[in-house]
Amino acid sequence: MPLYSYILNLAYCLLLVVASPLICYRILVLKKYRSGWEQKFLGSLPVRESQRPCLWFHAVSVGEVLQLPPLVRALEAKIPGVEIVVTTTTHTGFAVAEEKLPEHEICYFPLDFSWAVQRALKRVRPTAVILVEMELWPNFVLAAEKLQIPVSIINGRLSEKSFRGYWRIRKLIGPLLNRLDLIATQTETYAKRFQKLKGNDERIHVTGSIKFDGIEVERNNSLTDELRMMFQLNASQIILVAGSTQSPEERLALEVYLEARRRFPDLRLILVPRHQERFEEVAGIVKSFGLPLIRRSDQGENDLNVVLPFSNVEQPSVCLLDTLGELKACWGLADFAFVGGSLTNRGGQNMIEPAGYGAALMLGPNTWNFKDVVDALIQHHAATVVGDQADFLDTLRDWLEDPNSAKRQGARAQNFVLNQRGATSRTVNLITSLVVDTDAISCERAA
Repeated sequence: MPLYSYILNLAYCLLLVVASPLICYRILVLKKYRSGWEQKFLGSLPVRESQRPCLWFHAVSVGEVLQLPPLVRALEAKIPGVEIVVTTTTHTGFAVAEEKLPEHEICYFPLDFSWAVQRALKRVRPTAVILVEMELWPNFVLAAEKLQIPVSIINGRLSEKSFRGYWRIRKLIGPLLNRLDLIATQTETYAKRFQKLKGNDERIHVTGSIKFDGIEVERNNSLTDELRMMFQLNASQIILVAGSTQSPEERLALEVYLEARRRFPDLRLILVPRHQERFEEVAGIVKSFGLPLIRRSDQGENDLNVVLPFSNVEQPSVCLLDTLGELKACWGLADFAFVGGSLTNRGGQNMIEPAGYGAALMLGPNTWNFKDVVDALIQHHAATVVGDQADFLDTLRDWLEDPNSAKRQGARAQNFVLNQRGATSRTVNLITSLVVDTDAISCERAA
């Protein structure tokens, strides 16, 4: 084992020791990290017996996982018989992957200990490893290179904040990036940042973001219709969806909603917390306001004829979407959409989905995770930035008073999304050529 790997293993072990109190707290109290330990620490991913080509996709969490279904379908059509293995890091990502890609092998990604990554790669024996957006681990890349397995990044993005962090260790990160067989980025800006870290532009391609290709633009889809019925919404009501929220954004949205309803009683509110472990907390916040509540988890898809508690017209229920993987469809209910993680220091969440439905879009000022998308939306007059709760309320009131203005902004957002499509096919072509090249090399070696 190279000295480099020994040093990394030692550093990871020390980090685990330091973080152990927090890890124990999250396991025992928050009930996180309770599954996949053998796969994470020992690399005990399922053994693949087949000799067919295999693509291993690593999607860190829910956002990356949701990009995969259209890409996987296109690859299956392009590469007959290809096998797909998907790994995630988070429990929620794992759950959504199992739901969205049930016919494929879903596993946890091994921690970057040399023994774990080597064992995982030898058991899966992938033709190529594809990292969605960017999740680069040194021991994993080195082990894959030793086993002559190409590793690539697709839909790559490198925020300005991340770039500054990587720039400080560019002497380490540069050689690692140069070991990759492909870096397909969402924008020219991201490509230039990768190029600066690598020291060259070899194997870097700008494909656009595959997120745009998987975006639903038709509001009358089956799951959106199901949510509309379940939340007891009708055509005369105006819907505000506050999605991917973090504390204290739910409380802010509730206060804005109650103030706006004084003049606009047809307004309804749907809350969608970002993290599963906060569902109960947010339900408690709604009840602390003395408001009736409808929870998605109280009613499954087979129970749509069951009447849920519903308050009188004076105070209709607040809706809480407390299930995984349904936010994408829920945005289709929104006349107005507030995308969370943007009034906190999270850096924003995916605002492309509500834009695709043509919702009038509000974002807080902290959206560096999606800076290029936000800049483009603002340039197209397709999103409104609200600096605080007062701005949130003022913008909402303006739209309620002039709904045509909100509709025009929403239409501009939807047109922007439609004009960005095509990244999936470009990415599929790059991956296909990578698999073909790898197979050709393997045949030459066998001969």
